[in-house]
Amino acid sequence: QVQLVESGGGLVQPGGSLRLSCVVSGRLFSINALAWYRQTPGNQREWVASIGTNGRTNYADFVKDRFTISRDNARNTVYLQMTSLKPEDTAVYYCNDDTRGRVFGSWGQGTQVTVSS
Repeated sequence: QVQLVESGGGLVQPGGSLRLSCVVSGRLFSINALAWYRQTPGNQREWVASIGTNGRTNYADFVKDRFTISRDNARNTVYLQMTSLKPEDTAVYYCNDDTRGRVFGSWGQGTQVTVSS
């Protein structure tokens, strides 16, 4: 079973930056597109950004030009560099494959990001 472990979240002031990391166990990492999602209480998990096996990236409009997704296949790790953070970015952030977990078959515990002064 694939295990996903997110880290790097925390409390940051508006305008600040954070870098999230997600380590994915197993051989599926390098052959799949990856994504970051986020969820706030009472709301559905929403897609934030994706990166293909060729490195091509896509972003939700609400994070475009502020967040950058990247991957390191040698470390089975996907990253999300977040800059110019806003209070509305407050959420639990998760990584997974770009089909919302249909390939990996599980979710990690997520990492909490809180943007507040």
